[in-house]
Order: sequence, then structure tokens, then C-alpha cells
Amino acid sequence: MQPPIRIALYQPDIPGNTGTILRMAACLGLSVDIIEPAGFDMSDRALKRAGMDYLEMATLTRHVSWDAFRDWQAGEGQRLLLFTTRSDRPYTNFQYQAGDILLFGRESAGAPEIVHQAAEAELNITMRPQARSLNLAICTAMAAGEALRQINLPSAGA
Repeated sequence: MQPPIRIALYQPDIPGNTGTILRMAACLGLSVDIIEPAGFDMSDRALKRAGMDYLEMATLTRHVSWDAFRDWQAGEGQRLLLFTTRSDRPYTNFQYQAGDILLFGRESAGAPEIVHQAAEAELNITMRPQARSLNLAICTAMAAGEALRQINLPSAGA
């Protein structure tokens, strides 16, 4: 069964965030794509600790590069939606579809211009003006929750 949405992480930096995202995705029946290189060893203990025993339930696809990910995505025909602080479009004012890929940039640097150019839409989680950023795992949970709510599909294949 195809997951209702996918979470893609562009070169993630922090194993704890990635582990938390994998745990959330496993619990909700979502897939996670990691676009390498990651800023940590993917077998790192911190990743396993954050994901706990849920890592065995997670559907994880590793892509060796941005180009490899784009080749895969082109074959799948799924929309690529980038979450970025550079956008003024609130993520809650967007019409999600089953099969969408919710893409998030690096914790330390966001996403490069080539990633922005590839996205079909750029979305933002609006914050107070004096706030710089939210934790990546929190952002993915907020985005996944809104997308699942809109497409009205049960999570976890229920």
C-alpha cells in the first residue's frame, strides 16, 4: 500500500531529529526519504536511540544524492513541496494531495537554490517575527498532520 504522503529530508544534520521523524512516520504509516549525504553516520547510536524500536517499522529510502532523488521522483510523478522560511505561503493555505512529498532542508542551512527551483510549491510554517526557526521534527509533524487531515486518509494503513 502506498503511503498517503512522504517525508523527504535533504541532507539532515542531526541524528536525533531524523530518528524522531522516522518514529513519527512509522507510527503514522508514512515513508521517509533521506537525501544524502547526511551530516552523521546513518548507523549512529543517536539515530537508533531517538527512533527507539520504531526504526524496524519505519519505511526508509536512502538516496545517494539530490540527482538520484530527482530521478526517482520523476519516475514516481509525485509533487515536491518544500517547507522553507523563505516562503510567505502558509502551509495551512495549501491543498495537499495523496502522494505528495513534503521536503525539508538541512537544520543548519536549509535547502540550496537547486532544491527551491525543483519544488512545485514552497510553504512556510508561520512564526512570531522574533522567532528564527522551529525544530525540524516539530515542523515535519505539523506538516504531516495538516496534509493527512486535508486528504482525509486514515494513517497507518488502518
